[in-house]
Amino acid sequence: MSPAGTVEFEQPPESVLTILPHHADMALAAGHGDAVAAMLYNPEYNDTIWGKCLDPLPDVSVEWQDLPGSWNPSKELLYELDCDLHLADPAYMTTMQGWTTDDVEEIGENVAPWFGNALSNAHKEPPSGWNGNYEYYTLWEIFETVAKVFRAEERYEALNSIHTEMVSHIESNIPPEDERPTVAMIILVQGEDSMYTYALNGPGFLTAHTRPLGATDVFADVQTESTVDYEALIEADPDVILCLAGMSDYRHVTKTRERLEGDPTTQSVSAVQDGRIHTQGGRNQGPLMNLFQTEMAAKQLYPDAFGEWPTYTDGPYPEISEDEQLFDRQRVADIVNGNL
Repeated sequence: MSPAGTVEFEQPPESVLTILPHHADMALAAGHGDAVAAMLYNPEYNDTIWGKCLDPLPDVSVEWQDLPGSWNPSKELLYELDCDLHLADPAYMTTMQGWTTDDVEEIGENVAPWFGNALSNAHKEPPSGWNGNYEYYTLWEIFETVAKVFRAEERYEALNSIHTEMVSHIESNIPPEDERPTVAMIILVQGEDSMYTYALNGPGFLTAHTRPLGATDVFADVQTESTVDYEALIEADPDVILCLAGMSDYRHVTKTRERLEGDPTTQSVSAVQDGRIHTQGGRNQGPLMNLFQTEMAAKQLYPDAFGEWPTYTDGPYPEISEDEQLFDRQRVADIVNGNL
């Protein structure tokens, strides 16, 4: 898998370091969640969101909050952790302060190999030195390869089948294009009348749950991850507002609702008036988060077709009756736990 190339293992790694949570999600889905020994990007934050979203899966959980995590870690930390595999993108590692390609190669030779792909999340430009050796994959293509590392090909095939069936069902039942809602995916900026905007239909696995839904992104012409002010939101007037990381304390969806409902300038926005301000889950999603977020977004955008999304206020992923679930929770849990 690009950019690491070919890696060989005599046996599945018993301890892995990750940077972003999509690789940790993949290890969990492959039945090796216990192997995740470190997460460089905010393990406590990711533990909160994944813990809430995975709550409906019997006997499947994450324990990430106390994992070693350090953005811009020292090489000494990776020597100390001494993991069997760095389940992380080596090119992405060089975006950290103080890390060069030579440093990555040193750790790969002296500690454990690198194997992962992160820049497929939005088809981002690779760092200098990696431009001629970088390919982009879908989320499920990355998971297929990671599953081979853990000798969990059967788990991949079973979960991929569930995902394929759900997406096919959704795509067959969404309304015609002219009847679909307009949507803004945002995070409000603290202390300012502005917000970060995020692509709804852009390339990469960050949008793997919304792109199949075909809704209209009101900020499609705005550079993703840039900011716009309240005036831009009012002018765009989305039917639905999706709040990234809305299950986390810092960016909780109820805070967004209160700010937009309480501000006279934004009270006129259609999504605010109609109560269609909804939470999202984890941004760098793996296969398990993708299943829940796809179901979540389908219900939030098309309640007439897929059933109402319960207004989220707190706690775990809302309970949804079996006849309105878009995938079988017990079946997914059985696959993760090896009951194939």
